[in-house]
Amino acid sequence: MTIRFGTDGWRGIIADDFTFHNLRLASQATADYFQTITDRERTVLVGYDVRFLSQSFASAAAEVFSGNGFRVLLMDRPYPTPYVSFELQRQGLVGGVVITASHNPSVFNGFKVKAEYGGSATSTITQAIEGRLGKTPVRTSTTGIETIAPSGEYFTHLRTLVDWEGIAGSNLRVVVDAMHGSGGRLLEEMLAQTTVQVQTIRGDPDPLFGGISPEPMMPQLEPLAEAVRRSGAAIGLATDGDGDRLGVVSNEGRFVPTLQILPLLLLHAYRHRGWRGSVVHTFSQSQLIGRIATQLSLDVVETPIGFKHIAELMLKGPVLIGGEESGGIGLSRHLPERDGLFLQILLLDLLATTGKGLTALIGDMWTEFGEFHYHRRDLHVGSDASQQLISALKEKPPKDLADRSIHEIRTLDGLKLMLENDSWILFRRSGTEPVLRIYCEAPTETAVTEILEAGINLVEQFAPPGVS
Repeated sequence: MTIRFGTDGWRGIIADDFTFHNLRLASQATADYFQTITDRERTVLVGYDVRFLSQSFASAAAEVFSGNGFRVLLMDRPYPTPYVSFELQRQGLVGGVVITASHNPSVFNGFKVKAEYGGSATSTITQAIEGRLGKTPVRTSTTGIETIAPSGEYFTHLRTLVDWEGIAGSNLRVVVDAMHGSGGRLLEEMLAQTTVQVQTIRGDPDPLFGGISPEPMMPQLEPLAEAVRRSGAAIGLATDGDGDRLGVVSNEGRFVPTLQILPLLLLHAYRHRGWRGSVVHTFSQSQLIGRIATQLSLDVVETPIGFKHIAELMLKGPVLIGGEESGGIGLSRHLPERDGLFLQILLLDLLATTGKGLTALIGDMWTEFGEFHYHRRDLHVGSDASQQLISALKEKPPKDLADRSIHEIRTLDGLKLMLENDSWILFRRSGTEPVLRIYCEAPTETAVTEILEAGINLVEQFAPPGVS
């Protein structure tokens, strides 16, 4: 079995390819890499999520790091991935790992490597780890492992990034959906002594995530939308399985894609917080980002999909905000890392600062910069078949789609067709699960529907039988 790191770590099906044997191989290769870092404390922090056997996998990884001479700090409970990143940076540790498959279905588990700077391992780091797989015999020990509880410095830091007093006195009503993952009731606990009324749903840990994939988007967030409508809340906020991604439902109970949340937070960070830096977005993000950055005279950079590409740029200079389509947003002001809890607080900061609801804020943004709608479809196509399909489309791309002419073909990550009237559609193989993703943005919801359907029909012409 070949262990390969995707857009954020190595993932596999539990008891199939994600086994204790393979986990120890990955841990040993990571320990060998951590040995090359000599200017940090020789301590490794190990965290884990609520998935089946995650705690046991984390203990096995800890034993490998201990066997290689590292002091090991092992979390005593499932906890959000960004917390591990924050503690690495705060304590000056050599690195860490989190046992999690993030938003993937419950049959998966995974191995995320977090680097000493407090973020996802770069491609250079993961390639170095892959190159060490199987080169050194696995060494284990149970000595030098300390089981630790979370510290409060992380929450103190988050409060300093926003107008906490403004949030505390806002009387906002909020519904929080942890999707049975690591986020639990952390936001509710943070806001316990404020005027904010918080209702948490699906806050209890569940290895099966209630029978869904813990990805904070529709249709998985229907319970959150219903809870917002029923309670009259100002906003609904969700995090994924390991707490590093965000999902949002408006005060009207409508799902708000990250392609609208990222530009809203960009405007908030620039205009209300006074933060500066470049703007980075992945290949599947909104055209609004470029329009806003141009008007604000900010440098904007587009990267392949995967937050690690954004994190790499954060290490080179200040990034005001960077984000991908799937709920991952980060700001250099905090960490070179996605953080769902921080984003939840930043959105509450936006609502408290403006005194407006999310629907009104989106309307204001559209009035100023143009209206855009978005949707994504995932088709169950194996990784190899997805790549073959995209290659076939690249070799013979259509001249038009959904009665709209194609004026540009872009291939930074997958195949992106730029259509007339500020519309686009992107075909891309997922880096974390066996699906083909189809993304689409257009000025109207009707246009998005038409273009997506035409895109699916196009895929069916090239795809093998069984695609759904």
